[in-house]
Amino acid sequence: MKTPTQTNAIDFDSAKLQRLGFGQPSPLAQRPVGLAQLRQQLGLQLQTSLEPQRILGLFFREVQRLVPLDAMVYQHTPSDLRLEFGLRGHHSVSYSLSHEGEPMGELVFRRNQRFNDQEQGNLESLLSSLLYPMRNALLYRAATRSALRDPLTDTGNRIAMDQTLQREIEMARRHTQPLSLLMLDIDHFKRINDNHGHSAGDEVLKAVAAAIKGQLRNVDMVFRFGGEEFLILLSNTGRDAAAMIGERLRHATQTHDYRVDGQPIELTVSLGCSTLLPGESSDSLLRRADSALYVAKREGRNRLAMAG
Repeated sequence: MKTPTQTNAIDFDSAKLQRLGFGQPSPLAQRPVGLAQLRQQLGLQLQTSLEPQRILGLFFREVQRLVPLDAMVYQHTPSDLRLEFGLRGHHSVSYSLSHEGEPMGELVFRRNQRFNDQEQGNLESLLSSLLYPMRNALLYRAATRSALRDPLTDTGNRIAMDQTLQREIEMARRHTQPLSLLMLDIDHFKRINDNHGHSAGDEVLKAVAAAIKGQLRNVDMVFRFGGEEFLILLSNTGRDAAAMIGERLRHATQTHDYRVDGQPIELTVSLGCSTLLPGESSDSLLRRADSALYVAKREGRNRLAMAG
């Protein structure tokens, strides 16, 4: 059975702001006594955070004082952000948010009864309180992500790796789950730079990063560890499973079609794998993966070696 959906677009330009009650009196805002008060309260509350989850959670909770809801879903693809609150309902009304032509994601309200015109009007009026807090939160999120990303390969950088690795180790211990690392190095990468130029080397790095990410689960994380080295963090993954993933990555990167000026480039990678030991530090885990990578290179490259 197809879910009934009411779709709307909210463009926060000056004309729409007036229609929603800014710049001129709005009969809709005057009719329900609680609407203006709620919008004022939201305007204050939502500006207390730069975390999208907290802002939207507050919004979802407060809106229900005026319009009963079963669920709310927010998605902003450019930020890789999807947040869900509550349970799914049979009926939905969705709003595409934008400001001065800049997309700000889609917000979907759900419940088991259809939304009437007054309720939709209330939602639209309350959405105006969400505009600037969410815009600031998205800008902050983009700046934070940029500071933690390698601009060339769009993988995590060393700062992100240090933060994430420590957090994942603590979580693995807390939940008594395995954790493994793969350290991947492009074999003879210097030859690519020497023979084809650094711009070709950059393209190869981007292609290798894409090939790695294409083989991993959403929960797995990739970081650029050095010039041509990548570190792959495998959550809830033991030694044997990590070895299988490592071999899959080796094969995927080797069979990828690399070309410079139309000419193919043969490329292989070497990998070292380590699995977290009881009481082991992040430095020790990294050192063992690096030592295993050294063994893989020493034994002829284009292979995976496991840490002892």
